[in-house]
Amino acid sequence: MKTERILGALYGQALGDAMGMPSELWPRARVKAHFGWIDRFLPGPPENSAACYFNRAEFTDDTSMALCLADALLARDGEIDPELIGRNILAWAQDFDAFNKNVLGPTSKIALNAIRDGRPLAELENNGVTNGAAMRVSPLGCLLPPRDLDAFIDAVALASSPTHKSDLAVAGAVVVAWAISRAVDGAAWSAIADSLPAVARHAQQKRITTFSASLAARLEMALRIVREADGVESASERLYQIVGAGTSTIESVPCAIAMVELADTDPNRCAILCANLGGDTDTIGAMATAICGALRGTGAIDPALKQELDAVNQLDFARYADALAAFRQRREAA
Repeated sequence: MKTERILGALYGQALGDAMGMPSELWPRARVKAHFGWIDRFLPGPPENSAACYFNRAEFTDDTSMALCLADALLARDGEIDPELIGRNILAWAQDFDAFNKNVLGPTSKIALNAIRDGRPLAELENNGVTNGAAMRVSPLGCLLPPRDLDAFIDAVALASSPTHKSDLAVAGAVVVAWAISRAVDGAAWSAIADSLPAVARHAQQKRITTFSASLAARLEMALRIVREADGVESASERLYQIVGAGTSTIESVPCAIAMVELADTDPNRCAILCANLGGDTDTIGAMATAICGALRGTGAIDPALKQELDAVNQLDFARYADALAAFRQRREAA
């Protein structure tokens, strides 16, 4: 059953990413005016400078970097090697010509340039607060059991360190990974959601590096907006206007957690709602739908959407899921 949930998380990541790709980084009003309502895979519009490189049902850098992380875990037999993670991400960026396209976030671009120049990871400050660590963290949520929060935070921080070391970026990645990990264990969403503010607070305060607002408080606000809203449209609008749907961790991670709630953990519904939100739609979709996939398993993902993801991206997600499940089982037995 855990393998099924891990596979659901990986497919959810790709589903939310690919569904949200066409509208990424556009204002909510422009998404509505251009698309009306997105409820299927679409190609990136030529006029969208971030999405124009992608065809229908292709995922973006979010899932590509998650797979760079997963490949590093598989290559090291389930152990976290930040140097290899950094090299994998750099190799993907160079292969995709990402430095010359509008697909890399500013924090990742600076860090990858430094890695390309041969600077050791230990010397890199990487104190940015964007969501590059959280958007790729789903394989770690599949790997790490949620037993020891401090050890969990340390592991996520280590895997995030090639590009992101700030308290906020790490805390955001911890929140997404912890939600996935608890879901893989079979926990109910209500219990997971209620636990996340305390998890965020502990992670953000463990090694303070920024003057950021409280991720815990923003999570509480985002969940409250959804629970008190009068319908999906009202909830989405208020999340966009009050919590924010931008590329900063302080906006996108609380927004993603709220979208899981708004979609009632249905991965197909979640991917669609995120795609229509506006802002960082592909990343919010990737994070939120990965959690939904972990909660409900791969069987909950629309077979037609799953088939299209497989056909277009030519990936064997089952290979990753089997390996991550085996690594997780070994950690649980240790």
